[in-house]
Amino acid sequence: MIPTIVLLFGQDIKTAGSLSLLVSLPTMLVAFARYSRDGSFAVLGANRRFTLVMIAGSITGAALGGLLLGVFSDVVLIPLLSAILLVSAIKLARND
Repeated sequence: MIPTIVLLFGQDIKTAGSLSLLVSLPTMLVAFARYSRDGSFAVLGANRRFTLVMIAGSITGAALGGLLLGVFSDVVLIPLLSAILLVSAIKLARND
């Protein structure tokens, strides 16, 4: 969502990140309620190690991102985001 907001709507990357979180929140809350009701979270217990690694990475990334907010300018962030998207697209195309 962030690349779409930056590249198509011309917003700065920090605004795009905030908008992405704001728009995602209702979707995540509804999904959480739905998955909680039908027991879909049970699969996380079966994959406990992977789940814990993902949780740790998410918390670490959020904390570091929050601390680094404002440290890097859009001139640095946009090319970095572009490179990440390019690598992701190549990996998807190659099915790696």
